[in-house]
Amino acid sequence: MIKKIRVMLVDDQALFREALRTLLSYQDDLEVVAEAANGEEAVRYSIQELPDVILMDLQMPIMSGVDATQRIRNLRQDVQIIALTTFDDDELIIDAFKAGAIGYLLKDVPSEKLFEAIRSASRGEYSIAPPIMAKLVSEVTKTERVIQRKPGIDNPLSRREREVLLFVAEGLSNKEIADKLVISEGTVKNHLSNILAKLEVRDRGQAVIRAKESGFI
Repeated sequence: MIKKIRVMLVDDQALFREALRTLLSYQDDLEVVAEAANGEEAVRYSIQELPDVILMDLQMPIMSGVDATQRIRNLRQDVQIIALTTFDDDELIIDAFKAGAIGYLLKDVPSEKLFEAIRSASRGEYSIAPPIMAKLVSEVTKTERVIQRKPGIDNPLSRREREVLLFVAEGLSNKEIADKLVISEGTVKNHLSNILAKLEVRDRGQAVIRAKESGFI
């Protein structure tokens, strides 16, 4: 029996939620267990219905998707959240990942890419289109909020860990990174675990941001 991935849809447009629910219903391993029309409902249903993956619109009334993402991630470390929006604004992208999103997709994404992103998210893997990742890295590099690395502070990351994180910044999956470096996916996961611990962050997107801010990559 196929273990279904429990999905929650969060969007203030009922018609879009209905279309998305219908689309996902054709996938044997995906099950929509809840829908929310705003961030406040999303927080409540994330506890009541226990979804594995949440597709989160970012611009909504009552509570934004960014605020809801942060609250949900504070309440449930096991849930993964993909921002699904029409906006590719640089600041919004940064805010979504800082809040704890594991993916960022635009609503014109092909359906197969969306299905793949949900499955990847359920495994704790990022799903970020290369143009979005490029915006993320570019914004972190140029923003006035960049924290300059202090002289005399050693880079805590090894050469291999920096290589892995640079590939993460390009939007590559664990398998793609493993292929690039000719190592196993398990080794990539070990490197990522070490990176998160060293940088004191909880996910890959935040690791890229922290490393860029600190001048480690």
